[in-house]
This record gives sequence, C-alpha cells and structure tokens, in this order.
Amino acid sequence: MRTLIVLLQKEFLQVLRNRMMLPLLLILPTVQLLILINAATMDMKNLKITICDHDKSSVSRRIVNELDASDFFLLSNESITVKQGLAQIEKGRVDMLVVIPLNYEKDIVRNRQPSIQLFANAVNAQQVQLGYAYLQQVLKRFGGELQLENAELSSKKMINVTSSYWFNPELNYKFFMLPGILTILISIIGLFLTGMNLVREKEMGTIEQINVTPVRKYQFIAAKLIPFWVIGLFELTVGLIIGRFIYHVPIAGSILLIYGLASVYLVGLLGMGLLISTFSNSQQQVAFISYFFLVIFILMSGIFTSVDNMPLWAQRINIINPIYYFIDIMRGIMLKGSGLRDLWSQVISLIVFAVAFVTMAILNYRKRG
Repeated sequence: MRTLIVLLQKEFLQVLRNRMMLPLLLILPTVQLLILINAATMDMKNLKITICDHDKSSVSRRIVNELDASDFFLLSNESITVKQGLAQIEKGRVDMLVVIPLNYEKDIVRNRQPSIQLFANAVNAQQVQLGYAYLQQVLKRFGGELQLENAELSSKKMINVTSSYWFNPELNYKFFMLPGILTILISIIGLFLTGMNLVREKEMGTIEQINVTPVRKYQFIAAKLIPFWVIGLFELTVGLIIGRFIYHVPIAGSILLIYGLASVYLVGLLGMGLLISTFSNSQQQVAFISYFFLVIFILMSGIFTSVDNMPLWAQRINIINPIYYFIDIMRGIMLKGSGLRDLWSQVISLIVFAVAFVTMAILNYRKRG
C-alpha cells in the first residue's frame, strides 16, 4: 500500500508540473461544454420561407399569418410568381417556397381537398424533413380549425386536444445534448491522456528506472489510472454544475448513482487507454489509435442520431461501444430518474468492459529491466 501511495504522489506531481496538461484538463473541457451545447442542436427555428399566393383570399391570408406567427418559420417577402420563389431558393435567400393555388378557399367551402405545393432546398436533408414536418403541423392545425368553422360547430362545445411530453416537457434540446457532450469530453480525457502519460515516460526513458524496481505491475497500472480517474470525476462534476446552473438541465435521478457508474465507466476507458499505450512507442501513435476508436464510438453512440435507426450490422457493432452505454445511462438518470433496475443491462456491459480492458492492460504490460 505504501508503494502505491508513493507512486500516486509521483503521478500527481507530474500532472501538476505539466503546464500544458492543466489547461487541457481544466479550461478546454469547460469552454467546449459551454460552446457545444449551444452549437450541437437539432432544433430548426427561423427557417426562411417565401409564399406565392395565387388565391389572394381571406383563407390564404390567414395561412400566411399562421406561418408568420410560428416560431419555426421566418417569413420573407412574398413571391409574385413561382419562378421568383425558386430563384430565391437557388440563391440561398430562402429555404422553402409555399405555393397556395388558385380557388383554394372555394375548394375548402365545397368540401374538396385542395393541395398546397412546397418547394424546398434539399441540400440539408434533415432541415427539409423537419421543415416539412413543421409546415404540415401548422397547416393541419389550421385545416382543422377551418373544418370546425365550416361545420358551424363554433357555437357548440368543441373538443380540445392537449398534449404533454414526458421527461422533457419544454422539448429543450440542450437537455438531450448535455449528457452526451459531457460523456464525450470525459471520454477524451480518459482515453487520450492516460495513454499519452505512459508513453511519455517511454520517450523520456524514466519507464526503465521504474521497471528495475520491485514495483509490481498492478501497482504501476493503478498509479497510472487513479489520477486520471479522479480528474475525470472532477470534469464530470464541473459539467454537471454547468448543466444545472447555466442550462438548467434537471437531474431527476440519484447523483450518487451517476458518480458510481461514471467511476466504472472511467475505469474501463482508462484501462483501454493504458492498453493502447502498452502497444505504442510514441505519443503520436497513441493519438492516432485513440482518435480512430473515439471517432467510431462517438458517431455510433446515438448522440446525434438514434441507434435504432442504424443498420442491423451497425447496431451489433455498437455492443462493444462504451460511450453508447454511458450516454444512455446519463440521459436515463438525469432526465427520467432511472435506477439500477432500469439500467441493469448497460451497467453489466460497463462492468465487463472495465474488467476486460484493465485486465488486458495489466497482462500486456511487461517489465523489462
């Protein structure tokens, strides 16, 4: 135990004396979290649209006013012709063109089914899909109001439909993104820095001095792992404080459970970083290998797109993705208030991940005098 304490003192002193590492550990993750939560959003607001109104009726004017009042759309000057509207789309001045046909109001009065034409700039496919969904929602609501008015039901008791959203009532996308961004930031620290720390000793030659001492492998690995494990939990604390007091992200579940599972997750990720460092001879090699795995893990973690929408082969590969499990855990605890009973499969996966990589790191590290 005394040997481990002495090694831990050495590791902490190395971290504190490294002028480049401290800003990397303390300042950069905080700044990134403050910026990325605002930038990484899938919300579509203020979509620029122009309207070509051929009908010029009271109903068509109400549609224009309805779209103008929506938070989703930013109405530009109306186009006189469809050709002018399409020209604005080509020049990038607007995102969508809505064409209201002639005799639109008459068709509604005669109980026909009039259609509204939509042209959209589909370079950004996701923007078009969401914009179309928003537009359809606005027009559907407006069409329902017109049907009630034409059926002369306004004087009778009308049916009011209300909706509520569980776990994120305000549909605030920051609540969804913060657990994912925070997981990625502590993952970068865990995977990059632990690997680079060991390889740095190889490059400086100090690793050979340790190899000739009676220090055991598990003591050496533990001394390399624990400091960055503590730093990772510190970064998690900073992220939770920023999320709670700046972005007002709720923490519906147990904070102790978050820290307990984060501890297991960091052990596995640090073990993976140490395993990579045992195969590497330079910091560049560690950076390239870690970057390779991180990019795959992040893009397949479900932070931006649902894992259920991925191909079956991608979902099967995701079984070995620890970031996927921990993002699911963080969102479940913070937004849903999930407990161990709800997250048992993810927890078991993290435990297997942690035991496997720490064991491989210990077995693969060889002391050479």
